[in-house]
Amino acid sequence: MTDNQRQAQTRAAHKVTLIGALVNALNGLAKILVGVWANSHALIADGIHSLSDLFSDGLVLVATHFGRQKPDQDHPYGHDRYETLATLGLGAVLIAVAGALVWDSFVRLLQIGDWPVPGVAALIVVIASILSKEWIYHYTKRIAKRVNSKLLEANAWHHRTDSLSSLVVLGGLAGAMAGFPWLDLVAALIVGAMVARIGIRLIWDSLKELVDTALPEEDTQLILKTARETPGVRDVHHLRSRMMGSRSLLDIHLQVAPYVSVSEGHEIGVWAARRLRDALPHLSDVTFHIDPEDDAETDNPDPDQLLPLRQTVLDLLNQRWQGNALYEKPHHTTLHYLDRRVSVHLYYASDQLEAAQIPQLQHQLQASAEDLPWLASVNVWLGSIDSTPTHQA
Repeated sequence: MTDNQRQAQTRAAHKVTLIGALVNALNGLAKILVGVWANSHALIADGIHSLSDLFSDGLVLVATHFGRQKPDQDHPYGHDRYETLATLGLGAVLIAVAGALVWDSFVRLLQIGDWPVPGVAALIVVIASILSKEWIYHYTKRIAKRVNSKLLEANAWHHRTDSLSSLVVLGGLAGAMAGFPWLDLVAALIVGAMVARIGIRLIWDSLKELVDTALPEEDTQLILKTARETPGVRDVHHLRSRMMGSRSLLDIHLQVAPYVSVSEGHEIGVWAARRLRDALPHLSDVTFHIDPEDDAETDNPDPDQLLPLRQTVLDLLNQRWQGNALYEKPHHTTLHYLDRRVSVHLYYASDQLEAAQIPQLQHQLQASAEDLPWLASVNVWLGSIDSTPTHQA
């Protein structure tokens, strides 16, 4: 994502959040004032709910400002977790507000006495609130989809809960005005329960992200299918995924043919990563590891089972081959680490070795080094590694 795209997304998120904050402020004040004047406890509770949204709007503004900043030295993966933490805080605020509303309504409902009947003005305020909150819900959700922000989407659903809670309040007001004043308090209880449910869901989703929960199963299956269908990929293993705000991060091992070059294996990985990003646009970071075989069981072997590296291999082989009359240092040596053993390929120029000497030399070198438990085979080639070898035993 370019800096211009990131800034445009941040501006869009700030704009819709500020408009939502204005709607929440107007709705909250109107509900509380009219609720007090019209004797509606449910409307007062709904007004408190609307004003609590101002706090969530503030969290969204702060989180989108910091969360949309580009990666830096201290945060190489970006700042998306700011949005996750803000969503976690938003869920906690909703649960706290819900608890206060439910407790107050329950205590009032248990009190013996005449409950006041709300006035008609309360109905007008509630209907206006429902219409405005539905509008800001659809507007916010549209922007959230465009900038791919889970926090903004959570705030959109927060607006929707305000709208739904106002519907419950509307039912309670209508029931109270029809002769059942206790329905107003019951409506307040339902509103509190709805707000708590949304808060719990937000906290749960945020916690799953903070502990690096994997992508959903359907996304994982799509990743496997897309990677395996990439030309040159034989299989996939060691797949690990996680979420960071609106982005997904993926680590994947791609198995390719055992004798392809390093550069070809890398290019296969580049193609696989490109296809994965096309299939799942929220994949922003794909780290691939190229394997010549399925090393799922040996990716972290016992130190005693580690195979020797190049210089050790060459030193041990040269010690055994120095006395061979036919042997001289090849112009290039390639090592292939497969099946927990090492295959050695020696490349000679035509002025170093005759084709007729290859079988004898190969047999002698193999026999001289048969005491090395990690040696799989010795292969002698006549020709350059950069061209097609002309002879091999």
